[in-house]
Amino acid sequence: MAFGRMSHRQGAQTPINSINVTPLVDVMLVLVVIFILAAPMLAASLRVQLPKAQAAVQPPAVSKVDALVVEVSPAGEIWIRGVPMDDAAAQQQLEDLGQRNPRAEVQLRADTSVPYGRVVQVMGWAHAAGLTRIGFVAAPETKSGSN
Repeated sequence: MAFGRMSHRQGAQTPINSINVTPLVDVMLVLVVIFILAAPMLAASLRVQLPKAQAAVQPPAVSKVDALVVEVSPAGEIWIRGVPMDDAAAQQQLEDLGQRNPRAEVQLRADTSVPYGRVVQVMGWAHAAGLTRIGFVAAPETKSGSN
């Protein structure tokens, strides 16, 4: 049973001269969703709630060689360059940096719930390693004055 006009010949079909882009669009949408979900995981950084400060400004760009990012999690764990470390390994990293470049900067990111004593302990390790440039990373305070 043939559908369509009777004037067409049964065996002769014309080639399709357009590309079906539906499968391409489907694959591209799946890839976009995968990248959107994977992007936050690629920026693996310890999530800390930084204290707010009125004078917090974006620090000038410092090369990775000149700065060491030390993060203190809410539980008091030390993370250096996104890797969790015990106290001895963190002290060794700071000592190594102090021997390589005593003018290097230590950028300290501590959660608001971290006890002050833990922050001072990390600062003491940096000072003992010969590092005197310690920057405290803070989130900028909102204009409305709320935290």
